[in-house]
Amino acid sequence: MSTDTRTITVGIDGSRPSLDAADWAAREAQRRRLPLRLLHAGTEPAVSGGVFGIDGIDDIDVPAGCTRAALDRAAIELSYAHPALDIIARRTATPAVPALLAAAVEAETLVLGSRGRTGSAGFPVGSVALGVAARADRPVVLVRAGELPEDERVPVVDGSPPSTAPYLPVVLGLDPDASADDLIGYAFGTAAVRSAPLHVVHPWTLPAGTLRPWRHRFPGTTVREHRVDGDPGSRLLEASARAGLLVVGRRTGRGPGLAARSLIRHAGCPVAVVPHD
Repeated sequence: MSTDTRTITVGIDGSRPSLDAADWAAREAQRRRLPLRLLHAGTEPAVSGGVFGIDGIDDIDVPAGCTRAALDRAAIELSYAHPALDIIARRTATPAVPALLAAAVEAETLVLGSRGRTGSAGFPVGSVALGVAARADRPVVLVRAGELPEDERVPVVDGSPPSTAPYLPVVLGLDPDASADDLIGYAFGTAAVRSAPLHVVHPWTLPAGTLRPWRHRFPGTTVREHRVDGDPGSRLLEASARAGLLVVGRRTGRGPGLAARSLIRHAGCPVAVVPHD
């Protein structure tokens, strides 16, 4: 499928976390000049407020009909906030995981919300989010509840509008042993649309030429490499506290590994899980 027909797609379930994810998805769609697709999946009677979230514990029931109203309200509010954005709102009775996986086929990125900031203890990964992130054909971005537009930009100190501040870095966790062109390309492309620097964290030394073609393809992107002796997980977690997006990979046909799951739980910014060979 041509990327001209792709969308940024976000799951809407009536919960506050899903609406925060929709706001993030709208900004991403605007950056990438793509349509925004809002999707509510499942039956109309009371659904869990965490159906699209990461946290599957202490879910809050959303009364029947609220998801329908929330979907319509989200579409209206986002259209006011982003008047030039092409917004498509859709409902389906298909259960959440298969509906989201099917939607991912036509998406540039699939966006899901989480249950919020819980500090160093993190939060458990719910079956829907993990199932989708483990099987989707396209990148899945997990956005924490309460994520604000200014959280992805450098803090302002001179009173200027936060929307004019530069974007924080995109951080890429890269395994030197993986053939990861899709992963690297997504990270470079994301940094480019934000005019943000790209920080690449990897263990040991990358094979010669791993990043060279991408540097040539994206000459305007500032790239910094950070070599870590051993497990880079702690370095990635530390970098996520000062990043606009953390990008990690998973092998096609496999779910995120233990390190990626830990980063999903504890990262201080949205996390993109990208399938690659």
